[in-house]
Amino acid sequence: MRLSSYWRSSSAWRVRIGLEVKGIAHELVLLHLLRDGGEQNRPEFGEKNPMAQVPMLEIDAPSGTFRLTQSMAILEYLDEIIPEPPLLPKVPERRARARELAEIVNSGIQPLQNLRFLRELKALGVDPFPVTRSYISTGLAAIERHAVESARTYLVGDDVSIADVYLVPQLYAARRFGADVEAYPTLLRIEKACAALPAFQRAHASAQPDFDPNAK
Repeated sequence: MRLSSYWRSSSAWRVRIGLEVKGIAHELVLLHLLRDGGEQNRPEFGEKNPMAQVPMLEIDAPSGTFRLTQSMAILEYLDEIIPEPPLLPKVPERRARARELAEIVNSGIQPLQNLRFLRELKALGVDPFPVTRSYISTGLAAIERHAVESARTYLVGDDVSIADVYLVPQLYAARRFGADVEAYPTLLRIEKACAALPAFQRAHASAQPDFDPNAK
């Protein structure tokens, strides 16, 4: 199993967490999203992934290579092929809540901090950081309000779920964009609980072989 990844990509980070939580052996295929116009834009990668983004999961089988993109699809696939420990809670209401919180990040925040979107704003003469910071703050505030009701050890109860998998990389990105994460004490408490888990430690951006401590 191979995962195309970039250390700071929150989308790839989510999948790294999922693989580590499941204990799935995998190889990282490192793509630098900024160097030489972005290695994800090379034609040979575009042939495999028309969206030219990370993550991309590849699994070799006798019938050929199965490729899957988009973090939500990949994580749900992993949950189906290796059900334990589950990323999606088994109780329907908790499962729905976990999906909801993950989607606040996936749909309500992520597209507004995507590299291509940032570059397009800059091309229009717009400083992207205040725009992105506003959407990040709105999304995290919504998750914080939900978490006051649903959170215990983690975002949805006492077990790690897909909601936590999406939260941790997003808080990292929030700090990068200058958002005031201290406004979300419940989320910070959950982030700390996740940070104590070996799976989250191994998947962390700073633990990746392509980590660049000098990146801006």
